[in-house]
Amino acid sequence: MRVRNAAELATTPLRAQALALADAALEAIDTRAAVRRTVRLEDRSLSVAGRAHALPRGRLLLVAVGKCAAAAADALGEILGGRLAGGIVLDVGEAAAAGRVPGLTYCAGTHPMPSAANVAATRGMLALVQEAGAHDLVLAVVSGGGSTLLCLPAEGLTWEDEAAALQELFRAGATIREINTVRKHTSLARGGWLARHAFPAPVVSLVFSDVPGADLEFVASGPTARDTTTVADARAVLARHGLLRSPGIAPELLRETPKEDRYFAGVRHALVVSNGVALEAMVERARQGGLAARIADPAFAGEAREVAGRVVRELRAAAPGSAVLFGGESTVTVRAPGSGGRNCELALAALRLVREGECVVTLATDGRDNGDLAGAIADDAVRAAADRLGLDCGAFLEANDSHGFYRRAGGYLVTGATGANVADVIVALRA
Repeated sequence: MRVRNAAELATTPLRAQALALADAALEAIDTRAAVRRTVRLEDRSLSVAGRAHALPRGRLLLVAVGKCAAAAADALGEILGGRLAGGIVLDVGEAAAAGRVPGLTYCAGTHPMPSAANVAATRGMLALVQEAGAHDLVLAVVSGGGSTLLCLPAEGLTWEDEAAALQELFRAGATIREINTVRKHTSLARGGWLARHAFPAPVVSLVFSDVPGADLEFVASGPTARDTTTVADARAVLARHGLLRSPGIAPELLRETPKEDRYFAGVRHALVVSNGVALEAMVERARQGGLAARIADPAFAGEAREVAGRVVRELRAAAPGSAVLFGGESTVTVRAPGSGGRNCELALAALRLVREGECVVTLATDGRDNGDLAGAIADDAVRAAADRLGLDCGAFLEANDSHGFYRRAGGYLVTGATGANVADVIVALRA
């Protein structure tokens, strides 16, 4: 099981079934396996998702960014071998340190906030692709987490300026689409800038989507995709959350992204894996286990507490023996200095609503729900443990302290960094 503490958690048949579905999701989105399914090296071409790309007369370069970067680079190294002329892999922390393909430079960045390390690695990545010419080929891996990693502020600004803006957007409960609209306009590596720097070299971009709906220009803030948003759109996001004139946000933070078609004419994108792959795998596993399974919402969004209410209502309307499944990404408006993430907050909100014979499991597919917990369970057993310990669910919820609650009551999931990232999934079961 990819949930490391599954044996400890599987204390009821309903929990065991829910954890098996979560495991099916993680198995289906395994980055190395997904790359092997998608990329093949043939005599004179590189086949990506069934489409042939001519091998370059010049160099084949790899740039990989995000929480799938190191795992994808490992798999590509096995497939491409000595044909790779070099590359840079920018992943988060320990994942990057585990890189093992000779000739590639692995950089460990920070997440969810940018840092000087992210800026330095991004500069190196852009310097590499700027050297590429029309006879070379740039193979890009673009995955969730890449937005924070690809930090390159315009002259006169710093990564601290971006971090200050992000902190305010997170606290305000901005959606990932809103946040990435702003991010596109705060870095000279996002919003199509990576493709602009690589021009005139052709680019083949392998996309691992963590964005509900798999909108490619918003995955990692679209470094290789033509940006359809503008500075005006980014300003509108800030205005919507009352941040346009915030003293914490530098007024010159936003820059326009490249729009010229010629920079993107030679770019090809292939969607390697997405949240939908995880959901379909859970449906299949549920039906194999005798459950009536359906996907209630493949792209949920909104406040975690409100999503929790929708999940429980859908579950209650389902027939006995049902699995009701959700994919997407909620948000949390931070009102207090507790410790938590959107998945655990959603589970804690659901805990106040679930009844006997119902179980809700939330899971961040990258294994990190704003910390080392991957998600949590909402069922009678957790509520009984909380009652024994005198823990008030509502009080922890108002303190935004879902991690504090689950560390004491139990019922949290641990996977470690999965090397994958397709946003979040929710499993809701009715006995």
